[in-house]
Amino acid sequence: MPSSLNQQFGQRVRQLRLATGMTQESFADRCGFARTYMSRIETGGANPSLVAIKTLADALNIELSELFAGL
Repeated sequence: MPSSLNQQFGQRVRQLRLATGMTQESFADRCGFARTYMSRIETGGANPSLVAIKTLADALNIELSELFAGL
């Protein structure tokens, strides 16, 4: 289990992205993010802003609360 909140959040984003069938690159494009930034989010190496978190939820077509479910 990931140790930090950033890692837990990144794992959740990755899980939800994979459930949609999107590649990391296509998901990053959909969000308007660089693929390297998306990689850092998913590995817990980035601390995304609230605006970025909302962008992720919108790109996944989910509510913010669902993005944080289980953390």
